[in-house]
Amino acid sequence: MFIGHFAVALAAKKTAPKTSLATLFAAAQFVDLLWPILLLFGLEHVRIDPGNTAMTPLDFYDYPITHSLVGAIGWSVLFGAAYYFRRKLRREAIIVGLLVFSHWILDLVTHRPDLPLLGNDSVKFGMGMWNSFAATVTVESLMFMGGVWLYMRATQPNNKIGTYAFAGLVVFILFIHITNIFGPPPPNVQMIAIAGNASWLFVVWGWWIDKNRTSKA
Repeated sequence: MFIGHFAVALAAKKTAPKTSLATLFAAAQFVDLLWPILLLFGLEHVRIDPGNTAMTPLDFYDYPITHSLVGAIGWSVLFGAAYYFRRKLRREAIIVGLLVFSHWILDLVTHRPDLPLLGNDSVKFGMGMWNSFAATVTVESLMFMGGVWLYMRATQPNNKIGTYAFAGLVVFILFIHITNIFGPPPPNVQMIAIAGNASWLFVVWGWWIDKNRTSKA
């Protein structure tokens, strides 16, 4: 899942108005921000396997640190605790912690059974929505539209930057999503890691947007 994670982060602004969109993006995408770093260092692995599912040519055969159930719980607790100790906002800390864990839940729905309980030899989970192109596109599109709508209901622009920066983000996310679906498979794993690390751009973009929008709460 790609735009679905952003959808959850955007929607969360309604319940966590004091939390920057940058933090919400970082939380919802946290394990996918860690994953390409671990790929670069050879601590987790993926192989390019066109046709692996209808939606992705990637075989996620080794990523227990970031995408195991136990790992996801651990990262959720650590992220929420770090946010609490920095901001002292208990409710928001719980929300961002849940956002981190929401990533595993959404991956559970979309992935084939490749999400381990703990290590690669443990039981693996996945409901396989990625095997259906129509179901995946429909669900993610509806989620993203809902997330955008809720974020717009929860905030208002302070200036033209607040309007156009957000509109530009929506268009760019959709462009990347369409490219991922219809574009060719990545040429190699290193390129996957490099492109994955570029996802930090969304965190910075979220910070920029929130600097130019005001919560209505």
